[in-house]
Amino acid sequence: MVNTLDEEFIEQKVAYTLEIDGRFIVVEGVPARVSLHSGERFFSPKTVERLHSIFWSQLAPSRLIETPVYDFAAA
Repeated sequence: MVNTLDEEFIEQKVAYTLEIDGRFIVVEGVPARVSLHSGERFFSPKTVERLHSIFWSQLAPSRLIETPVYDFAAA
């Protein structure tokens, strides 16, 4: 655990999501520093570079998932 400016962080593996051209991409097992107070996640520059290479690569995904989508205004 890291304590910075009275805020505590814990190193965790998280799922990172991004929307590109109307497609959602999920990357699991991403290392992050997570605030115990707010839940905000921080990623190292090296991790961000690796995420970018995953997003723009033509690699086949580990698996595919289906998820429902709701329109907030219609609910």
